[in-house]
Amino acid sequence: MSIPDGFPGQRMLVLPRPLVRDALQRPGTAHLVVTDCGYFPEAQSHGRSRSTGIPQAVVIVCTKGKGWATTEDGRVDVSAGQAVVLPPGHPHAYGADPDDPWTVWWLHVQGRDLPEFLTAAGITTRSPVRSLSDVYRAVALVQEALVWMERDASPASLLGAAGAAWHLMALLATDRAPGTRHDTLDRAAAYIRESGDETVSVAALAGMARLSPSHFSALFKEQFGFPVRQYQTQVRMARARELLDTTDEPIASVAATVGYPDSFYFARQFKRVHGVSPLRYRRQRKG
Repeated sequence: MSIPDGFPGQRMLVLPRPLVRDALQRPGTAHLVVTDCGYFPEAQSHGRSRSTGIPQAVVIVCTKGKGWATTEDGRVDVSAGQAVVLPPGHPHAYGADPDDPWTVWWLHVQGRDLPEFLTAAGITTRSPVRSLSDVYRAVALVQEALVWMERDASPASLLGAAGAAWHLMALLATDRAPGTRHDTLDRAAAYIRESGDETVSVAALAGMARLSPSHFSALFKEQFGFPVRQYQTQVRMARARELLDTTDEPIASVAATVGYPDSFYFARQFKRVHGVSPLRYRRQRKG
């Protein structure tokens, strides 16, 4: 028999629904509000089943053991280091593995920004599981939300919890779906950043990754949101901004340092990215 809660050492907070409705009308928490959150250690026989779905997304971070979840698109297994996110409005069920019950940190979130987070993360009823690159950070954010909620139900506390949940959802979005993030591409991007003023060809990067240039380029853009050349330009321009802001080096020297021996071409590229020339950028008030 599955039980929804009641585990030794558990922590749990459920916000009264009238307070949820109020929070959804206030600035800040109207965008995202934590309605429920908790911690279930070694949750033997844990399980919930909802035949009609709820208005909130359910986020469960597994730190130990195993569990499972089902949606109308089927069943998925969840293991330590993974999170399962169940979209709102859909029937679902979830529970602990009977032989190796999971330890989970969890929360429910609702608000006008929630659909955008789910879209950015590619989270659907067909693909609800994420393998976390930093499970400790995810747990810390759920814990932060829980601490705020345990403090009281004041608007300030609910806003603090919402901030932690906003960060958690952004973290889930950047981790992407299982199998869609390529460590090889992360290393290629790091190589571009570390190469500084060196021009690295797409063909060379693709060769190091043992991929064709076209395939490498398509995967790189999917993962980072920019084509390889544009990514390299963004990296160089970030370094140029730093030099313009923190040194008195001549524009030509800055250009050469970031990989543009032709200072006129650098100035054109800089203006295309920033909308102003390097000299005008340097004269702007900042900070």
